[in-house]
Amino acid sequence: MKRRAFMTTGAVAATTAASQFPAPAIAQDKRMWNMVTAWPKNLPGPGVAAQMLADRITTLSGGRIEVKLHAAGELVPGNGVFDAVSEGTADLYHAVPAYWGSKSRGILLFGSQPFGLRADEQFGWLAHGGGQELYDEMYGQFGLKPFLCGNSGPQWQGWFRNEINSVDDLKGLKFRTTGLASEMCARLGMAVQAMGGRDMFQALQSGALDAGEFIGPWTDSALGFYQVAKNYYWPGVGEPSSAEECAVNASAYDDLPDDLRQAVAFACESLYNPVLTEYETRHAQALQQLVAEQGVQVRKLPDDVVKAMAAAADEVIGELREDSDPLVKKITESFIAYRDLVGGYMVYADNGQMNARAMVRGY
Repeated sequence: MKRRAFMTTGAVAATTAASQFPAPAIAQDKRMWNMVTAWPKNLPGPGVAAQMLADRITTLSGGRIEVKLHAAGELVPGNGVFDAVSEGTADLYHAVPAYWGSKSRGILLFGSQPFGLRADEQFGWLAHGGGQELYDEMYGQFGLKPFLCGNSGPQWQGWFRNEINSVDDLKGLKFRTTGLASEMCARLGMAVQAMGGRDMFQALQSGALDAGEFIGPWTDSALGFYQVAKNYYWPGVGEPSSAEECAVNASAYDDLPDDLRQAVAFACESLYNPVLTEYETRHAQALQQLVAEQGVQVRKLPDDVVKAMAAAADEVIGELREDSDPLVKKITESFIAYRDLVGGYMVYADNGQMNARAMVRGY
């Protein structure tokens, strides 16, 4: 997830763009698929991952599915990709679940959750904890077949013009975020706004925003946020990870023979870890450069702020448990059960190893 909106707005209206899609071609068992994305082409991080997915589906299908990628705004705006694929005017999209809360709040849990699952745990929930069946059921209501296909890893709390010393400093703060993290922040009195990455830069520059988060050092440095806000805060408790997803038009997917359905599914699954590890490697490299060359100040959120965010996050998840939609409640209970299961184990496993390494290496 978690998982950061780079939505191009004011570009091409979805209704106009829909007529520009060439009809899907099936000739000699070859299909031409249009992928629409929520990102500018080759944006470091998600834009790169989207192209990787298009190429991998084409390769693993032996060229029997040829995927052409259309970046945000080329055929539909970034925030229109869900509807375009749902309606069949495009064949598949690359985005993040955090963008689709207006469809159902239950969707948000499949991408990121405040104080929730890490990237490996998110995949584990879907693959081994019953999450994929619920993912399929939710998206099936919109004529979509969903897959996770990557993850940005732990996100940052974001770029702040001024230092944060207490919970009171958050009240009235104009802040860009998305998904369930936006609900958590709003409960602390923050004036939450949703916008794309380029719009976030302009808003920080003009003063329309006081702070904001997008993804992490690799993508954030490419967007230039350090030029207008030097305080870079961690940990990004609103999005401990942010899953990226591919959703395919359900009819187009069902029309595939079994081997091509497997090719699409494996293309998504096989990219999850390569995308995650590239993010983590590039984030580490970019952070070093931001500090050494751009004067970025890396700052830790005060403990009382983290605790206040945790209390707000508990309220958000509590409301999801009581949602009027039985499916949302079912998804929430499944998430909580898996979070508590692996969270209890990680105290001894990964957390133990990381704490031991920190004692020896000093980081």
